[in-house]
Amino acid sequence: MGKVIDRKEAVLLAQKLKEEGKTTVFTNGCFDILHLGHVRYLKKSAEYGDILIIGVNSDSSVKRLKGPQRPINNEQDRAELLSELGFVDYCVIFEEDTPEKLIDEIKPNVYTKGADYTIDTLPEAQVVLKNGGKVEFINLVEGKSTTNIIKTIENK
Repeated sequence: MGKVIDRKEAVLLAQKLKEEGKTTVFTNGCFDILHLGHVRYLKKSAEYGDILIIGVNSDSSVKRLKGPQRPINNEQDRAELLSELGFVDYCVIFEEDTPEKLIDEIKPNVYTKGADYTIDTLPEAQVVLKNGGKVEFINLVEGKSTTNIIKTIENK
């Protein structure tokens, strides 16, 4: 099982892994209500390297991105739940709305994001490329989203 670490630990860990020749994969998101789309996305992300680190948006950043009713689950619960997935090595909570600064600090070998983005629409892509990493886009699972789950619950 993975574990939840703080930002400083994540940066030191990533440096150590690079020195050991390991391939670090980084992805990020809110992961408010964990669903099949998340699990498939994260499992595929893990296949791109040796260590998967997930940046989890803080509660305050989720509120700014998704609205005042979100998140449903708090940042610690979301991070711990993700870290319990067997293919997730580490989770780190970040306060910013986008992970550019964290990516610049961690300098992953591979950054994954959903295929609803492109290199041109993904602000953090340039930070990854600048540091010598590569960006991989992963197809989303049709119809699976936290927003859809919330709408289903509200309509019951």
